[in-house]
Amino acid sequence: MVREASSDEEDDSQALVPEHEVKPLSPRHDQRQFGALEIANGLRVQISRRLRYRRWHWYLLAICLPLVLILVFFSLDLGRLFRGITIIRADSPGDRLREVGVCRKVDRPEDGRTIEWKPKKDRFLFAICLSGQMSNHLICLEKHMFFAALLGRVLVFPSHKFDYDYSQVLDINHINQCLGREVVISFDDFAVKMKNKLKIDRFICYIANPPCYLDEEHIKRLKNLGISLGMIEAAWPEDAKLKMQKKRVVADIMPKFSSDDEVIAIGDMFYADVEEEWVMQPGGPIGHKCKALIQPNRLILLTAQRFVQTFLGSNFIALHFRRHGFLNFCNAKKESCFYPIPQAAECILRVVKQANAPVIYLSTDAGESEANLLQSLVVLDNKLVPLVKRPNHNSVEKWDALLYRNHIGGDPQVEAMLDKTISAMSTVFIGTSGSTFTEDILRLRRGWGVASHCDEYLCKGELPNFIAETE
Repeated sequence: MVREASSDEEDDSQALVPEHEVKPLSPRHDQRQFGALEIANGLRVQISRRLRYRRWHWYLLAICLPLVLILVFFSLDLGRLFRGITIIRADSPGDRLREVGVCRKVDRPEDGRTIEWKPKKDRFLFAICLSGQMSNHLICLEKHMFFAALLGRVLVFPSHKFDYDYSQVLDINHINQCLGREVVISFDDFAVKMKNKLKIDRFICYIANPPCYLDEEHIKRLKNLGISLGMIEAAWPEDAKLKMQKKRVVADIMPKFSSDDEVIAIGDMFYADVEEEWVMQPGGPIGHKCKALIQPNRLILLTAQRFVQTFLGSNFIALHFRRHGFLNFCNAKKESCFYPIPQAAECILRVVKQANAPVIYLSTDAGESEANLLQSLVVLDNKLVPLVKRPNHNSVEKWDALLYRNHIGGDPQVEAMLDKTISAMSTVFIGTSGSTFTEDILRLRRGWGVASHCDEYLCKGELPNFIAETE
């Protein structure tokens, strides 16, 4: 069969030399040709091998080099070397990895010492808290709850005509729900149970001077509520001569305060130094199924959440900056706690660097001149760190609508509790040493399990760099 040749094949056939015209090659020529072919083949194989080797070399280099660079970056922190020559922040990845865990939450101990509160339904402890402002009264109430649990009594919250209106700021029903039984009641419910025959059978005063911390004015107020009063006596009359309260334990308390009287009172407990570690532990000294027994009422809690969502976001520092009336109080102490604003700003910035938070919630009674100076000095990387204060009510903004709809907006105690609640929800909290307002925020943070390892008192461990003379 004859195959059609391509044009290339035709050109090749035309170029062929007739066989009789070709001279035969010598054997030596064949050997040289074979040797050249062998060398060429060997060279080709060698080049191929080298290329394959170099290709794998580049693959390995491409894989290993980025890993080496990452390790060097995080171990030597090369990001810091470039800060001075670039406007792009190079510290974020390395710094953030190193800061992981610095401001982590404090683990809540699981083996706290608690007592069961199982009161007799017909035995009552009438709460009397008189010292200072609301924060002092809340500390007093917490100690009253401890005593009520020890003594097996229902705690009676005082009337708003005698004390604060606790129902506006606290979730009283929450306390009963946490224990699964009625352990606290309002004054009005107490009046119903007593069929309006109100009485305090016996005052067993923890504080001896003045007994129960009661003065004539408050005794008159109790009587005006229609309460008949029994004898007022001190549990430890000898304490009247002491300048400092003695530390007491349960073994001291039970013999003195156990009584079969229907209604007793023990007076103001704010200054009582009793089982402090037990009382101040996260969640308090009483066994319950909630995070904290004493907490803001639902309206305040929701309003705080709405404020955080509107102004702050999930990552913020809260600062309680106590100023008004605190200068004399602090300077009367052995170590003053009233800091010049430039020094306070330096202390705040140290926490800001640790927490890596973009904004600070400022709860303060400071005047505008002090607050403005503080804001001008809280500068990190040439940028102001905003100090956000809770604004006055504005009907256009809806974050506080719940309070005004329920007619408690604008109440000073409600607003103070709102400030505490917002502060307690922060990532990191900076408080003022010596302030019970700060202590109540710390109590909430411990109870809610949001306390941070970076929480601290402002300028902790430092003295003010300037202290005025006393009068």
